Amino acid sequence: MTELTYQPRGLYFEDFAIGQKVLTAGRTITEADIVMFAGLSGDFNQIHTDAAYSANYMFGQRIAHGLLVQSIATGLAVRTGVIEGTVLAFRELSAKFSLPTFIGDTVHVEIEITKKKRLKRLGGGNITMKYSVLNQEGKVVQRGDWIMLVKSRE
Repeated sequence: MTELTYQPRGLYFEDFAIGQKVLTAGRTITEADIVMFAGLSGDFNQIHTDAAYSANYMFGQRIAHGLLVQSIATGLAVRTGVIEGTVLAFRELSAKFSLPTFIGDTVHVEIEITKKKRLKRLGGGNITMKYSVLNQEGKVVQRGDWIMLVKSRE
């Protein structure tokens, strides 16, 4: 009987190209996401967890935590398989939260590779990914850069 072993399907440092683009699948933000994230993070701010309060707040309804949306966005990036089994570390991020994300919104991520820096001593190199999180209307709700350390083939 043949033994099956895990084979990374992610790209190695050398496989990434400046200008390369990746689109993720979408994911709908649910009330359960917000409740679980509030419990995990301890952030029970009323704009996230209190429907009555939020109805009278500037957005007229509860909004998802910005860091929840950021976490979902990185998860969507992993689901593409591009870094599955080859990412060594999530090293740095910048983020601008441009618009609120509401319960029921569906987000996806557009990624572009903008920079590569070989770090031979670490066994790979940094890949800079410019990302935009878009809602179902195509509006950018978050954007910034992710820098990930990715394995090298060598």
